[in-house]
Amino acid sequence: MKCVVGIDLGSTTTKAVILDEEGRILGRGITNSRSNYDLAAKVAREEALITARFALLRHEVEKRAGAEVLRSLLKAFRLSQTLAQLARLEELILGQIPRLVAEPLRAAARTSVGSIFDSIRTEEEAWFKDPDPPARSDFFRDAAGSAYMRLAEEIGDPNGVNFDLLVGLYDRCIIQVENEPLELGFRDHIGSALERIGNPDAVREGVEQAVHVPLDEICTVGTGYGRARLPFPKEQIRSEILCHGLGAHRLFPDTRTVLDIGGQDTKAIQVDDEGIVTSFQMNDRCAAGCGRYLGYIADEMNIGLHELGPLADRSKRRVKINSTCTVFAGAELRERLSLGEKREDIIAGLHRAIILRAMSLLARSGGVQNQFTFTGGVARNSAAVKALRRLVEENYGERTLNISADSIYTGALGASLFAQREAAA
Repeated sequence: MKCVVGIDLGSTTTKAVILDEEGRILGRGITNSRSNYDLAAKVAREEALITARFALLRHEVEKRAGAEVLRSLLKAFRLSQTLAQLARLEELILGQIPRLVAEPLRAAARTSVGSIFDSIRTEEEAWFKDPDPPARSDFFRDAAGSAYMRLAEEIGDPNGVNFDLLVGLYDRCIIQVENEPLELGFRDHIGSALERIGNPDAVREGVEQAVHVPLDEICTVGTGYGRARLPFPKEQIRSEILCHGLGAHRLFPDTRTVLDIGGQDTKAIQVDDEGIVTSFQMNDRCAAGCGRYLGYIADEMNIGLHELGPLADRSKRRVKINSTCTVFAGAELRERLSLGEKREDIIAGLHRAIILRAMSLLARSGGVQNQFTFTGGVARNSAAVKALRRLVEENYGERTLNISADSIYTGALGASLFAQREAAA
């Protein structure tokens, strides 16, 4: 099967989208970019190939065994991947103990770390068995980190192996796990997933067919903050502005205004009825008011990035924030807390401040037309979406606000559409 690939190498996340010969989305992949852009592009592509294989598998499995069996297989596959990453993270942390922990505390440290990972594995098994599991981050770092911090706080001994020591061990090792080329592909874990769901013949036969379908990548186009690092010819690189405009048009053909809040920059884009960019404004001088800023706040609070929106939604009295400087994010948060402000009220104020910066860019780009599409990772944040809806209505009246469940892939989708055009030329 011939296919094309679009890769959006962002400052915080890297996304990949695969289109089949008919231009249909066959697979999507996402990973943390962190500091290793080359590996991030490789991992995102591999993740897109995994979901493409599951897409090929879907027809056979649903026909023979039903949609619920396919969902169970995918959950089992993700569990197998996660357990492999947890095992490597635990191995690395235990390896750090002789170097970082005083000899009298080493045995207790090993016991504490083992207890934390045993609990995380138990929680992962429960997630697999839950027919309606709670939403959580797509990223191993966030999901594992949130559980690790919570458990470290519960078992930390102020007079022995304390919370700070346990977190220090984690911080030393998590980036290495992210940057290692662990074997997490379809062939590496589909066998384990089949065993976990009972290895039914109908599913196994479908898997064998999906594995043997060749996926021939005839063209790849890259975009994003780190696009200069992609190993593609110059003619196979497109700007983020063009890709987000075209991707938003593909998702919502009546789109005329696009707002993308990424990790490092914010883009306000106007497009015509073909998805061609007619004007734009971009904040590209610092990460103020962007996803990276929210990441710093989440780190300061020892919670996952995906937990910020739900926390802000609990606010009863939003705190007015005048600055969204990433450099001073931690200091400002601690100052507000010291004044007695509640965490949820501070976070709600921060979300509004971020959207106010975006509204300024929208005004300079040409305002908010109908329809209006919100893209990028921050579009997944419920508090940011609520603030945006409120401010758009206050300033422009009622507008149709489009947000795709796959909004974070919009740039990669646009890149894949350019790849499709390149292949057809």
